[in-house]
This record gives sequence, C-alpha cells and structure tokens, in this order.
Amino acid sequence: MATIMTDTMAPLTGDWDIEIDGLSISLGRSGSDQVVFHLPELRIARGERFALTGPSGCGKSTLLNAISGLVAPDTGTLKVAGTDVSRLSKAQLDAFRGATIGFVFQSFNLLDSFSALENVLIGMRFGRSVKKADRRERARSLLDEVGLSHRVHAKPATMSVGERQRIAIARALANRPRVLLADEPTGSLDPQTGQEIFALIQEVCEIEGCTLLFVTHDLELAARLPRQFDCRGLIRHEALKDRAAA
Repeated sequence: MATIMTDTMAPLTGDWDIEIDGLSISLGRSGSDQVVFHLPELRIARGERFALTGPSGCGKSTLLNAISGLVAPDTGTLKVAGTDVSRLSKAQLDAFRGATIGFVFQSFNLLDSFSALENVLIGMRFGRSVKKADRRERARSLLDEVGLSHRVHAKPATMSVGERQRIAIARALANRPRVLLADEPTGSLDPQTGQEIFALIQEVCEIEGCTLLFVTHDLELAARLPRQFDCRGLIRHEALKDRAAA
C-alpha cells in the first residue's frame, strides 16, 4: 500500500506561484503494471520556502520536471506564476522557463572551460530579464551575493565543491527567476558546506524575492523551512487492462 503524502498547512493566499490540480503523468510500464505519477492538489504561494522530501524514486524529480515543463502531464492542470505550462508551445515553453524558473542541481552542471563570471553570463542567454548591456554588472553582483567576488575569473576546476555550487546558485538567479528549483543542492557536499549552501540559498532567495522549492533527503534541513511535502505515494503501479479480453 502506498504511503499517503503529507503537507504542512498551506498559507491562506490567492497569490500562488505553483497551482496543481489532478496532475497525472504516465512513466511507462513495469512488468504488467502501468507506472503513474499522480498528485491531486498542491499550492505554493509566491515567496514561499518549500521542502520536498522522500526516498529516491518517490517522484520528487518528476514533480520538478513537470513544474519546469520538461515533462508534460497527461491529465490535470499545472500553473506556474499563473501560466498553464501544458498549454505552451515548445518555443513559448523555452522562453517561459528561461525567464521564470531557475535551477540548482546536485552536480553543478558548470562549464569547466569558462570562468565563474562567464558561467553566470552564459545562463543569461536563456532569458530576457536582463538587458545585454547590464549582464556583466548583474553577473558580478550575483557572484558578490554568493561570496565569490574574489573568484570571478577562476575556473570551476580550481575551486572547491562549495564554491562551484555557489557559482551554480548565482547562475540560477541570473535571469531574476520567480521560482527557484533546487534539486538536492547539498547532496554532494560535506555537512558543514551543505549547511552553508542551504543558508545561502535561503538568503539569496530572500534578496531576489523568488519562491524556493528545495528537494532534500535531509529531514533536519527540510524541517528548517516553513513548509514540507512528503512525496511518498506520488508514484503508483496500476494494473493494465487486459486488452486481449476486450
């Protein structure tokens, strides 16, 4: 029997950055079963700090991929910043994602042949929130916010894992996103550095005014955010209909 997902109480507001109703996504087959991601309802208010928890394979990454438009729902509605992402064309979705959503990954996904400054500038190519003439100043300002003003010309290979994650955070914020998706950003860090990065992400989200969805296996970190959501139970195995008997 699937574990029922749990969520701390949503704030009483109509200003939602994430609105999900009856969301279902087919993930393929497993033996004679159909594997389905299903989320009846979820609301995340603008500016919230929100933790997604649960074991590997429970649907956390699928939820992030749906929110970012990388995975299309089969049924239901999913609105991000008031826009139903399932109704956008590929070109519209790419533009929307670049302008509205920032990503921080566990593996950093930096370009090793480019400096910290250049990695942040490259991130600005995917959105139109910053004028071309202002991009270098914006990139330097973000690197200063994450504590790397003295390392703007350093390349990732010469930096610690914590410094590389700081670059990734600055890049994620480059286009002034309304929503920041952080997928296990402390997972590859030692405990002390992980604590520092966790605090930093909260701080820069406050400065930049963006909503945070923070995926983590660390329940102690999750408990430090105002709201948590246990994703266990989002993935279902449903028996396929016997087509031969139909």
